[in-house]
Amino acid sequence: MEPFSYVVYDQESGQKRSRNYSKCSGNNDTNSLSAGFKMLDADFFSAAKMHEIKKGAKELNIPIIRSNRKLVASTNGGLENPSFLVFNSAWDHEHAPNASQRFNYPSVSSVERPKSDEDIAFMSILELGQLIKSKQITSEELTRIFLKRLKRYGPVLESVVTITEELAYEQAKRADELLSQGIYLGPLHGIPYGLKDIIAVPHYKTTWGSTSFKDQILDIEAWVYKRLKSSGAVLLAKLVTGSLAYDDIWFGGRTRNPWNIEEYTTGSSAGPAACTSAGMVPFSIGSETAGSITYPASRCGVTALRPTFGSVGRTGVLSLSESLDKLGPFCRSAADCAIVLDAIRGKDPDDLSSRNIPLSDPFTVDIIKLNVGYLEDAEIDVVEKLRSKGVNMVPFKLNYSVDSAQGIVNFTMDVDMLAHFDEWQRSGQDDDYEAQDQWPLELRRARVVPAVDYIQAQRARGKLIREVRDNFKVDAFIGNATEWELVCVGNLVGMPVIVVPTGFKKIPDAPSDDTRRKTTVTTGIYAPPERDHIALALAMAYQSVTDHHKQRPPIDDLGSEDSIPNSPRSIVPPRQLRGLVM
Repeated sequence: MEPFSYVVYDQESGQKRSRNYSKCSGNNDTNSLSAGFKMLDADFFSAAKMHEIKKGAKELNIPIIRSNRKLVASTNGGLENPSFLVFNSAWDHEHAPNASQRFNYPSVSSVERPKSDEDIAFMSILELGQLIKSKQITSEELTRIFLKRLKRYGPVLESVVTITEELAYEQAKRADELLSQGIYLGPLHGIPYGLKDIIAVPHYKTTWGSTSFKDQILDIEAWVYKRLKSSGAVLLAKLVTGSLAYDDIWFGGRTRNPWNIEEYTTGSSAGPAACTSAGMVPFSIGSETAGSITYPASRCGVTALRPTFGSVGRTGVLSLSESLDKLGPFCRSAADCAIVLDAIRGKDPDDLSSRNIPLSDPFTVDIIKLNVGYLEDAEIDVVEKLRSKGVNMVPFKLNYSVDSAQGIVNFTMDVDMLAHFDEWQRSGQDDDYEAQDQWPLELRRARVVPAVDYIQAQRARGKLIREVRDNFKVDAFIGNATEWELVCVGNLVGMPVIVVPTGFKKIPDAPSDDTRRKTTVTTGIYAPPERDHIALALAMAYQSVTDHHKQRPPIDDLGSEDSIPNSPRSIVPPRQLRGLVM
């Protein structure tokens, strides 16, 4: 018999919906159920059992699901009602001492103010701090220099969302006033910086890079912003994040790589990477769930730290996955990364995953006592330079039995993300998303991941963590910072990695022989969780005998035949794009 249509009233949405009906609906219903169970890889049930499950779901499961959704899922972004299923990345779960002791920073007392504003723009945090402390420059002057660069290069690189000029001058003036009173807050006193635009600052837009939220103002002071404000740092701008922290596409365009503006930055911390690389800010704060610190840092040739999971509080920050999200610094050098980490680390009372991690001082680590491994794809120059500094370098291989770390990341991140954007998907706002083949597609698939299989993915993650821990027989290891499986393993385990620039090579299809555009080469220095200081110390040792991290991208001097193209290109393989989030 031909089916006919009828109209039903959906009590939850308040809308009328059309349904089809046939006298043969019994068979059709069984076929539909069978297709649904097959999609869930659960088509082993008999027809009677499938109907029994359907009846139980309707009577018991759905009312609970709807009640929970109404209770905790009415607001997008995961800023309210955090999960109590808390991930702890520590390998030793004994009670850790309070990590309140700060690092001892090296002295740079002989620094003199350069004549050129551009030379000032590429100085390190310690150098800028000494200029301020010795009153060779004021924080207001420094703020003016960097705001000028943000306004000049931000539109070129499509890397800035909001310039917080009024706030910046207010904070800079306060820093100068404190110094005139003899009050010095430390190495970040009066130092300008930028925040990835997933981090909330009151009175300013926090757009999450998305059309759906581009006018959003959150009355929240993010924990990391509080920490930097208390250290005397000066917020200049909210920097580009890929839309909802996915890759480098945002509602205003797509962020370019300062070293080669024909390329995109890759990774959702696009703005922090590009702006730090181009000397638009001395440092910035980005984030990573799976690749969004390591990839853009590598592409833009900056030093960046993805710290141990839980070391930096995330209150007031867009949440994708509460067991994967991490905040970290983009800087000129490893020493700068250590300074910023020292300012922002510690227990955030409203972030259940944050901890007081007892890090040792990276400036006092005796690297001669370290055994450091290197993978087959490690940059040999880094291995040799560290060996020449007295480090015991040994071949290393990270062994584990999990078939695909990326698969575990996919289940974990996508299901967690959907829990934070349930309303966004149900209301159809995902139809307005900037890249339909990204979050909308992934979150629709996440809708049909069974709870039992999500838990199985977490059990597989636990097995991976145990195997990596047991296999980690060195103090740290050197490897490719953007090898995708290793990126996934590192994020699942919660281990820190610092991205270190190690050189440059010619771009393919160069427009002329005199082009100054380059492809940056980087490496990753990985350490066990809670051993960030070891990775930092090794990176500082390498940078003490190299100057790759001090080079400046050619955004003003491209070459006689170079021009800024209208359509940059991305050279990251499509299979990797899906992971460059947060």
